[in-house]
Amino acid sequence: MRWQRPSTLLCVFLTLLYDRLAESVVFPLLPFLVAPLLAEPSRIGLVVGLLGGSYTFAQFLATPVIGALSDHYGRRSVLVICIAGSALGISLFGIAGGLPLMFLGRILDGATGGTAATAQAVIADVTPPDRRARAFGLIGIAFGLGFMLGPGLGGLLAGINVRLPILVALGFALLNLLLAITGLKESLPPDQRQPLPTPAQLNPFRQLQRLLANPRVGGLALGFCLFFLVFNGFTTVLVPYLILSFSWRELDVGIAFCIVGVVAMLVQGGLIGPLTRRFGERRLTLGGIALVTSGCLLVPLATAGQAHLMIYSAVVLLAIGTGLVSPSLRAMISLRLDAGSQGSGLGSLQALQSLGSFIGPPLAGLIFTVFSPRTPFWWAIGALLAVGGLTTGALLRQRRQEQF
Repeated sequence: MRWQRPSTLLCVFLTLLYDRLAESVVFPLLPFLVAPLLAEPSRIGLVVGLLGGSYTFAQFLATPVIGALSDHYGRRSVLVICIAGSALGISLFGIAGGLPLMFLGRILDGATGGTAATAQAVIADVTPPDRRARAFGLIGIAFGLGFMLGPGLGGLLAGINVRLPILVALGFALLNLLLAITGLKESLPPDQRQPLPTPAQLNPFRQLQRLLANPRVGGLALGFCLFFLVFNGFTTVLVPYLILSFSWRELDVGIAFCIVGVVAMLVQGGLIGPLTRRFGERRLTLGGIALVTSGCLLVPLATAGQAHLMIYSAVVLLAIGTGLVSPSLRAMISLRLDAGSQGSGLGSLQALQSLGSFIGPPLAGLIFTVFSPRTPFWWAIGALLAVGGLTTGALLRQRRQEQF
């Protein structure tokens, strides 16, 4: 019987799913892996924040380059290299006996972490504009399934051995590599490929400047960056907060992230299409920001007697809100980019997300350590209100420009 390749969208979905599984099996357990290496437990928020920041800073530097290269060489080969680098980074993290090698593994994983941005470009290549928001919802389904299955699996495995989830993460990365090599078809036709950029053009700051200077997408891209700065900041210190304030263990944390995965999968998979047709991307973005803000408010208000109820309610609101904001805002930006610039444009957008994600975790970790474990969440509420104002202002300015 002759073997047939899966459809491009199915292959992209599985690639994103395996990528998220490899990450989500380990990510919630970072505080438990780091804590035995620290002389002062109170610094756990700062160290976990720096670990998260090192990953995203490397991703920030590399992702625009990866996006531009995928516009020139095609998506498939770039995606294969990214997945292979991620597998090597997980391997280094797994054999680490101290913080230096942990940081090295995270940096390597981040530097080759263009899987999501390249997969987004594949989706843009094969999807008509009027279906793009729904197609980008596949990212949410994959991320949701990853966060539904990964943290719970990681929590169970960590009960046997705290390093066992890392071996499982490596297995997912290798499976992902096999899928990309054997199943993924090239989605970018040769006649739509862009010239190879010069080294100066590959400077991530220059590409970000070009994206932010674009009057059609600059304000929206800045709001996108700030949203993920805030979101990644408070989610990074959430687990240390729960450990220090309520003595949560691996399984408690795994359940919380499972809830995030289930809700994100339902929102971005089943609901985002109908909701987009009914309300449009702008309303969904602003409504999602309001829900994330409400979730942030519940976290510092939680008490010991109601911790599980309030935290689980908070993560439901956070998952719904993020499930609305991420694909809606990304789709608004994608629809305003030229067809030949989807790879570099979405790559730069991913780099902006990485820049925000680099600044957010160490900043939240510093606030966590210097002030109190609750303070980062109050800070996040104010910053999210600024994101809503920034996004609204950008859309209003563009509407006025189009009228004239």
